[in-house]
Amino acid sequence: MPPITTGRSCRNTASDVWADTAYRSKANERHLADNGLRSQIHRKKPPARPMPLNVARANGAKSKVRVAVEHVFAHQKGPMGLVVRTIGLARARVMIGLANIAYNMRRAVWLTEHRSALT
Repeated sequence: MPPITTGRSCRNTASDVWADTAYRSKANERHLADNGLRSQIHRKKPPARPMPLNVARANGAKSKVRVAVEHVFAHQKGPMGLVVRTIGLARARVMIGLANIAYNMRRAVWLTEHRSALT
């Protein structure tokens, strides 16, 4: 896997980095620590041994956070057909921003319809 980069916005005040096991390496862990970031990267199963219970629980807790974000990306990429092929970062930001607005509007409509059905 490619190394984790420091392409962080100065407006992003979060210090946690979430990723799956493919990104866990000594170099990436050192890079995160050197840049004041906290690793929330899943841990790998030890070879030829079962995964320790505490590691499995920690991975499960991390998955709860990641799944909320990854469902949005999957929906934008799948049903919405989002593919960013633009020249320039500004155009890419606008395209992604519009996709986020469209997703949020769809989600709001769905939640409104289902909330009224429950009451």
